[in-house]
Amino acid sequence: MSDPTYIIGIDLGTTNSVVAYTEARIDEGEEPNIQIFKVPQLVGPGSIADRDMLPSFVLLPGPHDVPQGALALPWNTRSAMAVGEFARDRGAEIPQRLIASTKSWLCHTGVDRNKPILPWESPSDGQKLSPVEASAAILQHIKDSWNHVMAQNDDQLLFENQEVFLTVPASFDVVARNLTVQAAEMAGFPQVTLLEEPQAAFYAWIDTTKERWRKKVRVGDLILVVDVGGGTSDFSLIKVSEVDGELALERIAVGEHLLVGGDNMDLTMAYSVAARLAAQGRKLNPYEMRGLCHGCRQAKEYLFNNREAMSYPVTILGRGRSLIGGTLKVELARAEVEQVLTNGFFPECDSQVRPQQQRRTGMREMGLSYTSDPAITHHLAQFLNQQRTADGNGETGPARPTAVLFNGGVMKAQTLRDRVLDVLSSWVPVDETAGVREIVSRDFDLAVARGAVYYGLARRGTGIRIRGGLAKTYYIGVEAALPAVPGMPVPIKALCVAPFGLEEGTEAVVPDKEFGLVVGEPVKFDFLGSSTRRHDYIGMVVDDWEGEIEQITTVEAHLEGEMGTVIPVTLEIKVTEVGVLELWCVSQQDDRRFKLEFSVREKDIYDNGY
Repeated sequence: MSDPTYIIGIDLGTTNSVVAYTEARIDEGEEPNIQIFKVPQLVGPGSIADRDMLPSFVLLPGPHDVPQGALALPWNTRSAMAVGEFARDRGAEIPQRLIASTKSWLCHTGVDRNKPILPWESPSDGQKLSPVEASAAILQHIKDSWNHVMAQNDDQLLFENQEVFLTVPASFDVVARNLTVQAAEMAGFPQVTLLEEPQAAFYAWIDTTKERWRKKVRVGDLILVVDVGGGTSDFSLIKVSEVDGELALERIAVGEHLLVGGDNMDLTMAYSVAARLAAQGRKLNPYEMRGLCHGCRQAKEYLFNNREAMSYPVTILGRGRSLIGGTLKVELARAEVEQVLTNGFFPECDSQVRPQQQRRTGMREMGLSYTSDPAITHHLAQFLNQQRTADGNGETGPARPTAVLFNGGVMKAQTLRDRVLDVLSSWVPVDETAGVREIVSRDFDLAVARGAVYYGLARRGTGIRIRGGLAKTYYIGVEAALPAVPGMPVPIKALCVAPFGLEEGTEAVVPDKEFGLVVGEPVKFDFLGSSTRRHDYIGMVVDDWEGEIEQITTVEAHLEGEMGTVIPVTLEIKVTEVGVLELWCVSQQDDRRFKLEFSVREKDIYDNGY
C-alpha cells in the first residue's frame, strides 16, 4: 500500500459505530485535526442523511416490510438490506427481521459464528447472516460511504488506500479478534490494526486535553478506565510513572470478558414495563416483548442524551387487527430508569464482594450467553482484587484507583458515574482522605474512534504512547538435535521469542537462525514462560531451564504439507496491540507461512497454517 493520505479509526460498537479520521502527514509544530466522518445512511424509506454515528443494526426485510426502492443507496441502488438509523427504527417494529448486538454474537463461543443464524429466532423463510457477515455488512457500509463522500474520482483517497485502526473490547479473546479481522477482510478493508477500546478512550482524552493532560495526572496515579457499552463492560488500569523526568503511561491490567452492558439494561427496563402492564391485566407475548426491548433502548438513549427530559413514550406494536393485537403506549420516567439501572447494575457493595454464581439450568436456549451477575460493581471489585499491589508499608491489597476515566454510551448518565465514584471511594481506607476523582471526558460516544486515530498518529511519532510491555518472558520449546538415548526423552530447549517488557505493537525476527518445522502429521508445540528471567533476548536458547521457566500450555496442530517432511523455516515475531503473540514460521523453500498465536493475557493458543 502506498503512503496513505488519511488515518482512519473505527469504533465497531454494539449499539453504534463511529468513524474518525485525520491527515496522515502532519507538518512539524502543527496540531492534528481529528474529525468525525459523518456517515451517509438511510434514515427513512428512500431518505439519506449524514450522521455522526452509524447504528450497528442490520435490517433484512421481507418482501412486504418496506416500500419498493426504499433501501436504495447512492452507491447501491439495488440494496436488499439496510444498515444504520432506518434499520434500527424500522427493526423495532419488525424485530424478527433485525440483527442487533452483532458484536456480542461475534464473541459468543456457544454458536458457529460463521453460520447464518441471525436474526436469532427469525422465521425460516427470511434471509439470515452469520455474525461475521453481519459485522462485515456494517463495515462494508462504512467503506462504501467513505468512498462515496471522500474519494470521488481520486483513487489515492479510496478507503482501501488509507491506514485503518479498528477497535475491539479489551476482553475479546483471540478467536473474537480474528473473526473481527475476518469481517474486515470480507468487507474489503486493507490490512487493519486492532486496538483495545479502553486504551483508545484514554488516547482520545489525551488528544482533547493536549499538553494539559500532564497537569491533570500525577506520578503514582492509578487510572481506572470503565468502559460500559451496548454489549460489554471493560476495565483497564493505567499507571502514571516517571521516565527520564517525563510522565509516562503504562497499561498494567485488563479485565475479563463481561457480556453485560446496555443490552442487559434494555431488557431489564422491558421486564419492568411488562410487569407494570401485567399488573393491569395486559400480558405481552414474545413478539411484543422484542419490540418493547427496542423501545426501551430508544428511551434509555434519549433520556441519557437529554438531561432536561423527564420521560419518554414507548410504543409497543401488537399483531393482528383485534383490540388485543393493537398498539400500546407507555411512558418511561427518568426517575424509574435511573433507579432501576443504578440499583440493579451499580449497587453499593463491599470491596471484597464477588460476582454471584447462580446454579445453571441443565438445558437452556442457545441465545447470547450473558454474564450471570449483572452487577457491574461486583465485577469491578473482583477485578481490583485480582490486581493486588503493595502499599507504602509493604502490605499487599487490592489495587486502589486514584482516578477514573469513563467511556461508553451507558456512562453518559451522571447518576451512574456518581455511583461508581461513590462505591470506589467507599473502598478506600478511612485514613486516606483523598477520594477517587473523575477524569472528565469530552465525549462518551465518539471518543473511541477519535482515540484510534490518535494512536495511529502516535505510532508515527506524533503523540504520546501508552506502554504495555509483556509481564513475562515467553519461549517456545525446540527439540534438540541429539542422538536418541534408550529410556530418555529427547531434550527440549527453550527458545526466547518475546522478552520481558517487549512493547505491544512490536515486530521482530529471530536473528541468524533456521529451524526445522514438521509438517504433514500431528505435532505439538510447547509454550513456556518465566517471571524471573527478565534479561533474556529474542533468539536466546536456554538449555537447562528447569526451575526458572515453566510450561504454560501445549497445543497440538497439523500443518499442511507432505507427511513427515521437515522444512527449514525462520521465525518472525509480533506482539499485537491487543496482547496476542504471533509466531510466524516462514518457509525458506517456498512462500508458505505458518502462524501460531498465543494470547499473553490468557491461557489459550491458537494455530492456523497457510
